[in-house]
Amino acid sequence: MEQFFKLSERGSNVGTELRAGLTTFLAMAYIIAVNPLLLSEAGIPAAAAVTATCLGAGIMTILMGVFSNRPLACASGMGVNAVVAYTLTAVAGGDWHAANAVIFIEGVAILILVLCGLREAIMDAIPVSLRHAISVGLGLFIAMIGLKDGGIIVADESTMVTLGEVTSPTFIIALISIIATVVLYSLRVPGALLIGIVVSVIAGIPLGVTQMPTGIVSGLDFSSIGAPFLTDEGGTMGIVKVLTNPTLIVFAFSLMMSDFFDTMGTAMAVAKQGDFLTEDGNVKDIKQILIVDSAAAAVGGFFGASSITTFVESTSGAADGGRSGLTSVTTGVLFLLAAFFSPIIAIVNSAATCGALVFVGFLMMGEVHEIDWSDLLEGFPAFMIAAGVPFTYSISDGIGFGFIAYVIVAAVTGQIKKVKPLMWVAAIAFLVYFLLA
Repeated sequence: MEQFFKLSERGSNVGTELRAGLTTFLAMAYIIAVNPLLLSEAGIPAAAAVTATCLGAGIMTILMGVFSNRPLACASGMGVNAVVAYTLTAVAGGDWHAANAVIFIEGVAILILVLCGLREAIMDAIPVSLRHAISVGLGLFIAMIGLKDGGIIVADESTMVTLGEVTSPTFIIALISIIATVVLYSLRVPGALLIGIVVSVIAGIPLGVTQMPTGIVSGLDFSSIGAPFLTDEGGTMGIVKVLTNPTLIVFAFSLMMSDFFDTMGTAMAVAKQGDFLTEDGNVKDIKQILIVDSAAAAVGGFFGASSITTFVESTSGAADGGRSGLTSVTTGVLFLLAAFFSPIIAIVNSAATCGALVFVGFLMMGEVHEIDWSDLLEGFPAFMIAAGVPFTYSISDGIGFGFIAYVIVAAVTGQIKKVKPLMWVAAIAFLVYFLLA
């Protein structure tokens, strides 16, 4: 294990990796309850959605750990699952098999692009300043997710976002989570992020935020496995419906663009925390990471779990000391176990993970000083990414703003030669993506 995962070489050990894997799992555990809830709106049996969510996340996270040897975890992505539930299934005539077939096709297509080297080449074409901006934007995004899930910030019709109700139990638990994490980290307590989550879960019991489990063991339901190749009442396979429906093919392209750049941003964010980002902003072992992530999208569609993607919450495990694939393998095994014990795992509420996410966001803000804000070409596109990611609540949209802004600023300032050919390709692709959205 020591030699395979190169633990000593990376300044880690088995205990630290196992703890980091648990931290990542707890930060992601909400998906076990949320994903089936959303997918059931599309008509997928709830029990089948739980099984698909846990098994898909477990298998692909373990593969990520073994194949890339980096602390990244995968699960059904938030946002895409809502698209499957409320848009894709409706466009497909109420057939959730076809909706997941769109995800399957998108995953296969993006895997082909990775194997051809295009996805990695586009990452190499991104200016260093924009790579730093992606980390900053992701930091703000992660913090915003934590604050929103903890009820510290809430939606408001007049101001779009405002302070939540400070006396609400959820707000109080989220605040406890932040304070506990900061105090523990400042005291250099190993596993500060993990302990902060556990403390908050316990504190949530008397306040009614942490719900006691309704059971212990849950059965498995494999009825959604193979979704793209299952038939509707008329006997038509989901994948056939997609290939004969231009509208669904356009959806596949849009989701591919989102997946393409979401993972890019997430990988950079985790690499920064996990110490595998080079000085010029390149992610080590990126090709292996992208191959597994792309295959995960296809697997998600095949399992009927929506698109499985690399989770930005992986930064919590990396910040807690995770440096190798053993962190991911640990997280993956816990997801597989969760398939049998989902009632117990569901007690980890989003308010309890608020502190870990907010603190990771704080750590990622250190990238700000790497950007030359006095240079319009360097600074303005970087700002569009840093602001765009949290403000649009979308990694890919924020990156798209920055890419398009970089090309425009380069053109009007006479620095068009600095724009690499693949940056042009990416900017034009984003323009098409926004027009089709």
